[in-house]
Amino acid sequence: MYHSLAAAVHDAEAQGITLSRLALETESDDQGRPVEEIRAALARALRVMQGAVEQGLTGDLRSASGLVGGDAAKLVHGPPGPLADTPFRDILARALAVQEVNAAMGVIVAAPTAGGAGVLPAVLTGLAAARNIPDESVVDALATAGLIGAVVADRASLSGAEGGCQAETGAAAGMAAGAATEMLGGSPTQVAHAVALAQQATLGLICDPLGGLVELPCVFRNATGAAIALAAIEMALAGIGFAIPADEVIDTMGEIGRDMDVRYRETAGGGLAATPTGRRLARERLVQLKKR
Repeated sequence: MYHSLAAAVHDAEAQGITLSRLALETESDDQGRPVEEIRAALARALRVMQGAVEQGLTGDLRSASGLVGGDAAKLVHGPPGPLADTPFRDILARALAVQEVNAAMGVIVAAPTAGGAGVLPAVLTGLAAARNIPDESVVDALATAGLIGAVVADRASLSGAEGGCQAETGAAAGMAAGAATEMLGGSPTQVAHAVALAQQATLGLICDPLGGLVELPCVFRNATGAAIALAAIEMALAGIGFAIPADEVIDTMGEIGRDMDVRYRETAGGGLAATPTGRRLARERLVQLKKR
């Protein structure tokens, strides 16, 4: 797989193919597996993503701590806001839905991690539903997302314990932005700009889960991450570029993660987890969990 998104873009454009096709062919060569076998695995992952969205939108799930659940359904059935009846609101609901399934110990696809797993399925399935895009094209988008995620993992990190939430939800936003940009007809260069536009917006984002549980603020950051991805997609498809190349944005994320105080890297020692309310909720909910 590629170490540089710029190199992948160069090769795709030189061959006149999409990044998804490049990713599939490269993975096939690396693993010695037929492309269709890899696509079948991605199709299975898509079905899990679709199932998590559907399950989460019912509003019937609650996390073990009781802190999370039912909010995705509120966006579907609640009073109309300024984004009522738009794909944007639907995608926010889908992001919350997947994370509510995760918090309730349901089945999700860690894309790229469990903590950031709501962004990619929300953006891809939400836009596919809004534009009547077939599953085959969404599978291609997942291949592009995988290529982007592999570059991020190689150049920086996908771990909140190493790089804060910028390495989880931030990377997920970049993956979703790039993948959806291609799915909607964007060029490989536009895909790279979408990644840069999304990830620059999450630089420095800390990981501060209350009580160490992947619930608060994780669930809601996935909705925010999806919103950032949508902004990046809109700008990239409009022809807006980002002056700093995507690879350099990713490198910067890695540098920030390495410099980040340990309190802000999934230890629950800082940020919202260390607020008076955060500490109180953690104590109360963890006591409840121990009684079960």
